[in-house]
Amino acid sequence: MRAAGEGTNNGPTAAFPWRAAMHTGLGLLRLDPDDFWRLSPREFAAMTGAFAPAVPLLARAGFEALMRRFPDEEKKR
Repeated sequence: MRAAGEGTNNGPTAAFPWRAAMHTGLGLLRLDPDDFWRLSPREFAAMTGAFAPAVPLLARAGFEALMRRFPDEEKKR
């Protein structure tokens, strides 16, 4: 067995981001610590949106269409 972050035959691996996970679970989601530590990695991923469908980025043509539809109004002095 290898310790976290020790690497595999395929090269080094990154350590699990505990600080970010705890900040998200305990700080942002305001989970009770007991509930946080009982979550499976899959449950935690689902709670943080890891399985949400990707939203397509706005292409230049779409941005230009929005600019034509909603032009900035000049301020009148």
